[in-house]
Amino acid sequence: MKKKIILTEDEIKHIARLANLPLTQEEINKFQEQLSEVVDYINKLNKINTDKVEPIAQLTDLVKVYKKDIQSSERSLTQEEASKNAKAKKNGFIKTKSIFNL
Repeated sequence: MKKKIILTEDEIKHIARLANLPLTQEEINKFQEQLSEVVDYINKLNKINTDKVEPIAQLTDLVKVYKKDIQSSERSLTQEEASKNAKAKKNGFIKTKSIFNL
């Protein structure tokens, strides 16, 4: 039987850095155990012979399922009505603070 894979503390810290997650030592220990179990399970799955199994993208066999486009009888807000309480506007659009830190 193959030896169980145990991820090292450094590997967990590296994964956390890649995901931009600050972890406490307690979390590192917890994730070291949990992620090691996940990797071990994936290794077990990799041993299963799937040579005769066809790849599939979905299980339902539904093809091109669309909701009928029904015209709403309710009146929509105009652009002016939708933006009348906005703190800032520019060219008729609501202006907001940037969400990207470049």
